[in-house]
Amino acid sequence: MKVILLDDIVKLGHRGDVRDVSDGYARNFLIPQKLALTATPGNLKNLGHIKTQQEAKASRIKADAESLRARIEALTCEARRQASEERKLFGSVTSQDLVDFLAAHQIPVEKRRIALDEPIKGLGEFSVPVRLHPEVVAQLKVLVVRE
Repeated sequence: MKVILLDDIVKLGHRGDVRDVSDGYARNFLIPQKLALTATPGNLKNLGHIKTQQEAKASRIKADAESLRARIEALTCEARRQASEERKLFGSVTSQDLVDFLAAHQIPVEKRRIALDEPIKGLGEFSVPVRLHPEVVAQLKVLVVRE
């Protein structure tokens, strides 16, 4: 079945490409998820219009991510934790703590978007990347101080 991709799909193609995929993949996944349209003669004729709509939607989403990045980078998360004399925390600062901090500032971010490889277990200042969009990454400043 020939489909027109409405979004970039890894290992399949980019937005606006016409691809030949299996019928089941198209009917059960791509079309219900609104990732593709069937490549009918009418849709192929309107391919230029479909591309401009998708580009406008993608640019709007990226602009929203850019504004969120500015808001996140203006913040400093101060986490107060008990620590030993060697500057090691008795607990840790996790990505969930950062999600809660951002939610308190009306910035909705999913936990999986915070690229914290392992929890922060020491005192000091850290920069934590937050992936908002494939092309937009914000750096959240985290300051861990002794309680």
